[in-house]
This record gives sequence, C-alpha cells and structure tokens, in this order.
Amino acid sequence: MPMFRDWVPKPLQPWIYILQVLCIQFSGGVYLGALEAVRGTTALQLEDLLMLLYAGLAGMAVWFPMLFRMKFRFTNQQLLIGSAVVIAVCNLITMRTTNMALLLPVCFLAGIAKIQGTFENMSNIQLWMTPERDFGVFFPILHIILLTAITGSAWLAAVVAFHLSWQMMHVLTVGTMAFVVLVQLLLCRPWCPMPQRMPLKGIDISTGLLISLLMLMISYILVYGDRLMWFFSPVLRWVLALSLILLAFVMYRLKTAEQPYISLDIFKYRNVLSILLVTAVAELLLGAEHTLEEIYWTEVRGLEEHTKTALCLWSLPGVYVGVLVTLFWLGHKRWKVWKLFAVGFGCILVYSMWMYFYLDVNVPIEQYRLGLAFRGCAYAILAASLMWSLHESVHDLQHFFMALFIFNVIHMYLAGASGYGLYTTLFKHFMADNMSRYGSCLTLTSLTPDALPAFNSRLATLSVSVMSVTLKQIFGWIVWVSAFMTSAFLLLDIPRVRTGIEKIPYWPVYGIKMLARMGQGRGNIK
Repeated sequence: MPMFRDWVPKPLQPWIYILQVLCIQFSGGVYLGALEAVRGTTALQLEDLLMLLYAGLAGMAVWFPMLFRMKFRFTNQQLLIGSAVVIAVCNLITMRTTNMALLLPVCFLAGIAKIQGTFENMSNIQLWMTPERDFGVFFPILHIILLTAITGSAWLAAVVAFHLSWQMMHVLTVGTMAFVVLVQLLLCRPWCPMPQRMPLKGIDISTGLLISLLMLMISYILVYGDRLMWFFSPVLRWVLALSLILLAFVMYRLKTAEQPYISLDIFKYRNVLSILLVTAVAELLLGAEHTLEEIYWTEVRGLEEHTKTALCLWSLPGVYVGVLVTLFWLGHKRWKVWKLFAVGFGCILVYSMWMYFYLDVNVPIEQYRLGLAFRGCAYAILAASLMWSLHESVHDLQHFFMALFIFNVIHMYLAGASGYGLYTTLFKHFMADNMSRYGSCLTLTSLTPDALPAFNSRLATLSVSVMSVTLKQIFGWIVWVSAFMTSAFLLLDIPRVRTGIEKIPYWPVYGIKMLARMGQGRGNIK
C-alpha cells in the first residue's frame, strides 16, 4: 500500500483502512435508529425523515459513474480527507436545523461523500483481500462491512439517543471523521495510481444533476403518496407531470450527448435487464423489514427504539452465514448462480413464513431471532450474488460502474421507496377492510357512561388484533411471491428447462405435427 509512510507496519496497513471504511459507513445524514427521537424533539414527520434518508441514498447511487474519474484525478489523501470533512460538516448542519430545503441537499452531499470514501478505502485493499481480483471473493467480503455498518449504525444511534440525545450520534460521527483526517495526515502521504492525472473535462455533470432531481421527485411521490392520498392530491399530480417531462428530457440527453453520464449501451449486455428485474423483486420483498416490521414492533408490540434495534442485531449472524455461503459458492466452488438465487429467495420464504406464523402479541420477542437471521442471510446472498452477476455480464470497466449506478438506484433507492409506498397502502387498505369486518362486534347502542372504559379497552384490544391480522395478510402475499421466485430459479437450474425451452407453435402447426406423429405410429404398427 504505497500511500502509507514507510514506518507504518505493513501488516497493520489494510486493517487501518478497514477501520476507516467502518467509520465512514457508520456515518450518514440521518440515522434510522434515532428516527423516533428526532420526531419527538422536532417538527419533522416520519415521511420527512424518510425523504432525507432517500436523498442520501440518491447521492450514493448517482455518484457511481464518477468514482474512477475522481480516483484517477485526485490523490488518496485528498479524496479521503475531503469525504471526511464533507460528512462532518453535513452532520453539524443536520443536528442544528430542521429546514427541509437545506437538509435535502446536505443529506445528498453526505451520500456522495460516503460512497466516495467507501470506494477509495475498499479499492486500495482489494488486492489484499483477493490478489487475483476475484469478484466472487471481493463482493461477499465487501458486504460484510456494508451490512454490518447498516445494522450496527442503527443500533448505535438508538443506544446513543436513548442514553444521551440523538444529536450526540452526529457529534460521534464528527469525531470519527476527525480520526480519518488524522490518519491521512499522520500515517499517509499523497498518492495517486495515475502518474498522468485524468482531467474531469467532458463529464456531463448537468445530466447527472437532472437525474438526481428526478430521483428526488420520484421518492417524494413514493414517500408522501399514502399521506397525501396519492393522486387525489394536486401536488402529487403536478410532481408526477414534471417528473415525466424531466424523464423525457433526461432520456433525450442520454441519447444525444457525445459522452453521456449514463450510456444506454449497458442495456445491450446479456442478462442486465434480467438482473435488474430480479433485484427489484428481491428489494420489494425485503422492504417488509422497513415497513411491516416497524409497524409490528412499534404499534403492536410497543417496543422502544433501542429494543427494536437490539433485536434486529440478530440479523447479523444470518448476514455472516450468507456471506460464507456466497464465498463458498462463487469464490471456491464457482458453481452456477441459479441455485444460489434460489437459496436467497428461499431464505426470504422462511423469514416471511416465520413472521406469518409467529405474528402474535403473546409470542416472546426472542422467538423472532431465527426469522431475522434468515432475513439477513437472504439479504447477504442476494446482494452479493446479484452484484457479481452484473460484473460477469458487463465486462467493460466504465460501463460496469454505469451499470452499478442503475443497479444501486434499484437496490438501495427505488425499490426501497416503492416498497414503503406499496406496503403502507396495502396495510391501510387491509386495515380498513378488517376493521369493518371484525369491528361489527362493537356497538354504541345502550352504552352507559359506566361502560365507556370497558368499551375503550375492547376497542384498543380489537385494534391490536386487527393490526396483527392485517400484517399476516401482507406477509402471506410475500410468502407466495418468494415461493414462486424460489421455484422459478430451481427450475431454471435444470438444463432441459434452462436451455431447451421452445416457443409454442401456432395451433395449426401443432396439429400438423401431431397428425404426422400419429401417421408414423400407424406405419410402425403395420
């Protein structure tokens, strides 16, 4: 690692970078574990905080095409110090203001700095992890760090908010960013892998900014849709119309620009569309974690934020098992990926069935640990294997990072926001239907003032029961979809099904073939 000074012990050098990437990955604009604390002390609603979260994810996704250009233009020290300073400043701003017009671009910039710092750290230790640049090894190990940070940062933010205040998580992030800056100043020297620096000329930054704006408008529709009654709201209708106009203009720019921000040629690579479709389905199914589980833990079981996040830590053993399975499958055995997809969707099937059968207020929360572990295993297997499949399909390095942009728009951003909008709408619909069905047992006729407390108690009990039934219904749909995906990938692994599928001919052609076979049969009998 030539960026380190000579006196730094070589065995410690990659571990220092792993510590740096963990510091950067634990950072963010807003923190999932502290959402309830932020809502309790500010005027921000849940939808506002989710919008800020997706703004950060949009910044991470849209910056993928720029990662290598930045690496070949600036030194390692400049990129990491710049990322740490931007994250620290953004955290200082987010803890001091509740102005959404200011918070949205701040969280967006924090997402850009987060992905740039993560890429710079991981790209410098890639050869240490796999000297052969085997992405069947690199992507699973990468997801150990990413998924540990996602779950661990939510737990840490909840614990800090419970014992201190939610602002202290931002102070802690500023401290970790100061550590990254000190490491770069004291232990490292300026170093760039390109002796001839690559200029930043010719980058279609304007189209990248328009794509970012389009992503934020789409997330606004998906996040605020249920709250504003979807397209009954004139605001959402206007946002949708402007989004369609902006989408048409962006597509025109991508087709006509000499060096487009995203080349549409990536869709000509084999299996890219199929990989993106499977990614969208997987993320929609796993979106139950953010919506249905949140409703169950908060509204039905009444758990505090730090208790919820501590329980969700049980997904981490599943993550590590999923990573080991993916390493063994892709890195060691190099088996085909079809059955691995089936294993991933099978883990979603087990998780959704576990939640379906154990969804009851009388079940101890410890009973959900194994189901959460299966959820983590599914996420690790599908995220790493889908990214590996994308790399196998798109061999050109520049096109691969453009494909990563579209992959992460679906993987981190669009499918998650769509899942939130879908599940909240389904929950609202089924909840109203079930209350009308099961609420008929309650009546206000002949109700006396003395009976009012008992009536309120029965109403509260009924509401909790109906919520459980509604969640069971939605998890039931997830069971069916995940079972279908598991069966489909198991069938695709059968050679005859995978390679021998023929188009069904027109009925007259089919009849002529049948008559010909029957004629041959009669001739053989004679």
